[in-house]
Amino acid sequence: MKIVYHGKTKTGKEILVRYPEKEDVVEMMRFINNLSKEKTFIRFQGEQTSLDEETKYLAGILENINNKKAVQLLVFLGDKLIANSDIHMRDKTERHVGIFGIAVAKDYRNEGVGRLLMELLFEEARKEISGLKIVTLEVYAKNSIAKRIYERFGFKQYGLLPEGIFRGGVFEDAILMYKNTK
Repeated sequence: MKIVYHGKTKTGKEILVRYPEKEDVVEMMRFINNLSKEKTFIRFQGEQTSLDEETKYLAGILENINNKKAVQLLVFLGDKLIANSDIHMRDKTERHVGIFGIAVAKDYRNEGVGRLLMELLFEEARKEISGLKIVTLEVYAKNSIAKRIYERFGFKQYGLLPEGIFRGGVFEDAILMYKNTK
């Protein structure tokens, strides 16, 4: 088990941040399915992933981590997964570009978990992914809280895709952001 951090949230909850393992598959499935039910600012909007789908996803992530093409960190409170984040590399002419994603369970937002996770993830990415030069992300235009956090981490907007997201029967704009890692 590769542990990256063991400590407390800003409200004193004991957490463990570590890389994923094969045995995490059921907890990872529970986490994404619960987030999906919430229909928050993520790509999943009510869909439920199966154990087979999550197993394939996790196998791909573990392979990319082993090949130095991704970093993923999970945040646990006891045995419960409460947040995850990753950077996975693009390929070919864009092999220097990583795509960033993060999700924090509803009951653990505003406790500093996301901020800590981002700090740890970028530190791990600098150590583990040698060709990483640029990190990109896409954020819902209506998610002003996330956009402000990303800006504090040095992300800059480079584009807007009008009606790039379809959620809850409505089209929403997608903001495209980037950060140089140099």
